[in-house]
Amino acid sequence: MTEHAVQIETIETPSLGDRSYLVHDGELAFVVDPQRDIDRVTDRLEQLGVRLTHVFETHLHNDYVTGGLALAQATGAAYVVNGADEVSFERTPISDGEVVEVGSMRVTALATPGHTFTHLSYALEAGDGEQVAVFSGGSLLYGATGRPDLLGPEHTDALVRHQHASAHRLAEVLPDSAEVFPTHGFGSFCSATQSDASSSTIGREKQSNPVLTQDEETYVRELLEGLTAYPAYYAHMAPANAGGPSAPDLSPPAQAEPQELRKRIDAGEWVVDLRNRTVFAAGHVPGSLNFGLDGAFATYLGWLMEWGAPLILLGESAAQVAEAQRELVRIGVDRLEAAAVGTPQEWVEGTGHEVASFPIASFADLAQVRHHRKVVVLDVRRTDEHAVAAVQGATNLPLHELPQRLDEVPGGPGTEVWVHCAGGYRASVAASLVAAAGRRVVAVDDSFDNAATVGLDLVRRAG
Repeated sequence: MTEHAVQIETIETPSLGDRSYLVHDGELAFVVDPQRDIDRVTDRLEQLGVRLTHVFETHLHNDYVTGGLALAQATGAAYVVNGADEVSFERTPISDGEVVEVGSMRVTALATPGHTFTHLSYALEAGDGEQVAVFSGGSLLYGATGRPDLLGPEHTDALVRHQHASAHRLAEVLPDSAEVFPTHGFGSFCSATQSDASSSTIGREKQSNPVLTQDEETYVRELLEGLTAYPAYYAHMAPANAGGPSAPDLSPPAQAEPQELRKRIDAGEWVVDLRNRTVFAAGHVPGSLNFGLDGAFATYLGWLMEWGAPLILLGESAAQVAEAQRELVRIGVDRLEAAAVGTPQEWVEGTGHEVASFPIASFADLAQVRHHRKVVVLDVRRTDEHAVAAVQGATNLPLHELPQRLDEVPGGPGTEVWVHCAGGYRASVAASLVAAAGRRVVAVDDSFDNAATVGLDLVRRAG
């Protein structure tokens, strides 16, 4: 919110680490970077009693499928997209320096390449003439910037230097009091680094953001050194957005009976259990995989599954399946083969299989068991995390590589595999994959910070 007549509302999508914005002056409104499930916007417009006249895109997004075109078509608003973007739909083109009036508000497009070559930010001027905010998309984030490597390694060096210049441009043309409203940076892999901040201003970023406190060469070197892996499904997002995505179909999927679930699992299809990892470990359909809705569900499922492969969901309730479906359409997974609602006992009934389970443990338990017998320790954190500190003797197979590298998990069928990550969510996903491959698993549901305090020997990076 601002202190002016202009009201700025945030529409958060925490599972993807993104934010959209609804801005109005009490009568007319515009939206910046809407997500695919546009009913969140249309419902709020109706509640506020304001009319949407413009939908602005900062860039062709790499981490989600936009709802911009569908929202514009549903409301009659103008769909404002950089005229330099190659798209296959009709839009209202805009370029650097152009001004759009929305009621008492004035929105100025500012070219801020870096996250993409055609990235735009939008400066907001209230009716009293004050520059009150900037919608910075994947340019200037809280304590960071958008990552510059999503368009391919051949463009990364040019883009990271553009990113530095763009951030400085925003800092120069906007007052210190202007609020910063980025789209990325709240857990999104589109952010080069992460910050805990939930709000900021240009003045605050000038004091704390490396892109504004470091010289270009230092910023470029440190940012590039810190880049980590990003989800594989990102490759499909920009082409989908350039094609003009339609509104999603959120109608309930067909219901699968136990025999169908068994048949699909035996055929190698992914049957995904949405329940919390503790509940899943206590009892689940043999061969099903655990991507709990309480974590970064869509990010990791979209990352690990083969794009376009059949997908079946298991949930405690129809509402849980519907929530997962909403998460999935945001990344372009529009079609579910089927779903089932209920309990593991119901899902295995009549199939000749029993409910499966595996133990959950702590790092203290791992320290104890290693005194008595040999076990495999599987670390599914990213390679950069593993390099900083790791359990002595652990095998590192990053979660996003695990489906293709299951045969690299050490030991034979009877060897216990203790799977850990940094906090527990990724370990549960990995444990379900390893268990589905026929191995004995124990999921470590614990913070890696505790590993050093319970007697486990750690290997640490020098310096």
